Amino acid sequence: MTQQGIYREWQAFWLAVGFLTRIPMPVRIDYSPQLMNQCSLYFPLVGLLLGALYAGLFLLLGQFWSPVIAIALVLAFHLWLTGCFHEDGLADCADGLGGGYTVEDKLRIMKDSRIGTYGTATLVVALGLKLLLLLGSAHIALALLLAPCLARLTPLLLMRYLDYVSDPDRSKSKPVAETFSADRLLVATLFTLTVALIASAWEGYLVLWALLAIAGTALVWGRLLKRQLGGYTGDALGASVVLSELVWLLLMAAG
Repeated sequence: MTQQGIYREWQAFWLAVGFLTRIPMPVRIDYSPQLMNQCSLYFPLVGLLLGALYAGLFLLLGQFWSPVIAIALVLAFHLWLTGCFHEDGLADCADGLGGGYTVEDKLRIMKDSRIGTYGTATLVVALGLKLLLLLGSAHIALALLLAPCLARLTPLLLMRYLDYVSDPDRSKSKPVAETFSADRLLVATLFTLTVALIASAWEGYLVLWALLAIAGTALVWGRLLKRQLGGYTGDALGASVVLSELVWLLLMAAG
């Protein structure tokens, strides 16, 4: 790779950090739609960095409070650090898919900034279930570390294999959602599975659960989106991250 190529990848990484979190970017980004496409490769890596923050914070807070309080504070920190980015997508999808009768209705509801009954109920269930599953985990810090990394591979699969359906002039997710190459998907997949394989030293079936959660969520959620919308939206990508985390935590709890 040339020096210019390395520089572009460095910028793509920090653009991914800025896109997914509130963390300030320490470098000047020469923004372009192509760079936005490239940055998707680093979603699992950004997830791993977030997971490291969550796990470290949990271990620190656990010195002063009970596990349930520590987990609740970590979840609150996560919502602040990511700006509820993925949770907002989950709520919008719940409102749109639950309250719309036609594709146009569903997309219109999903773009509405107001939250409805479906979205509120889904968020309460998702956050409550995540808290309970983490609390019941045998390795809470490990779960906090890995879940954000593993789950952020799922939207890359959806981006690669489904069509984008939304108003291209209004959606901020459009630059991320186009021309995501198979080569970059392969790199992201190998990175994610390598992380899961290393972590299997602490939890033997972790790689299997990771594969089932990522592939299963992408398949089931992707088929639902294809049937209901004809493809995916930016909100659907965010929702897939939350859903993948929950599926993985459920599998870990069952195993």
